[in-house]
Amino acid sequence: MLGALALVLADQTAQAVAAAAGQSASAAAALSALAQFLDRPTLDQLRQVLGLTPSGAVRLVDRLVEAGLVSRGPGADGRSRAVQLTAQGRRVAARIAHARARLLTGALAGLSGADRAALRDLLGRVMANVVQAKEGHCPAATAAAAKYGDFSAAGGSSGGRPPH
Repeated sequence: MLGALALVLADQTAQAVAAAAGQSASAAAALSALAQFLDRPTLDQLRQVLGLTPSGAVRLVDRLVEAGLVSRGPGADGRSRAVQLTAQGRRVAARIAHARARLLTGALAGLSGADRAALRDLLGRVMANVVQAKEGHCPAATAAAAKYGDFSAAGGSSGGRPPH
């Protein structure tokens, strides 16, 4: 059941965020990552978080620059280039987050407050297990931990949020 639910929600979320972004699901994921937990990443850092090839990341960022959603600027060391959201990109990222929240709220609509609290606790523990198992190997989890603190150490109930 969990696997089937994960697949359905992943498919529906990909469709909803792509529609909200007016871009591909990969572009929506990039905008979300830039808005939520990546702070002026290099192209390589963004590529790793999204699981893209170097050339795929370049093409994606080129499309986002052309659409006015991101810009490239100097990186931290002066030799690299950083990617950041434009004002328009921040607005689109907010629409993406709203679309994702609306979809998930609808999926949970039949649950009582107590059911939601129990589910939140259980999902927090599952997420902590997943993040702990990928520790040091998941670029998104590593970036989120750097911004929000160690999510896995808090058993999923820290004040910070996981990347998704």
